[in-house]
Amino acid sequence: MTTLTIRLPEDKHERLKALAQARKISVNKLMDELATVALANHDAFLRFQALAARGDAKRALKLLDAIDR
Repeated sequence: MTTLTIRLPEDKHERLKALAQARKISVNKLMDELATVALANHDAFLRFQALAARGDAKRALKLLDAIDR
C-alpha cells in the first residue's frame, strides 16, 4: 500500500469528510472508491477509443451508453 499526500482547499476537504461520514466510511476509503471510479471511467474511454479506431461504430455507441449509466 502507498501513502499519497494531496493538497486540497479546506472547504473541499470538509465536504469530503462530510460525504465520508454520511456513507459511514473513512475519508481514506472514500478516496479509494473515487479513484476506482475514475480508473474505470478511463479504462472505458480507452476501450471506446480502441473500438472507434477499428471502425465498429455500433459497439462504440453501445459502450458510450454504458458509460452514461
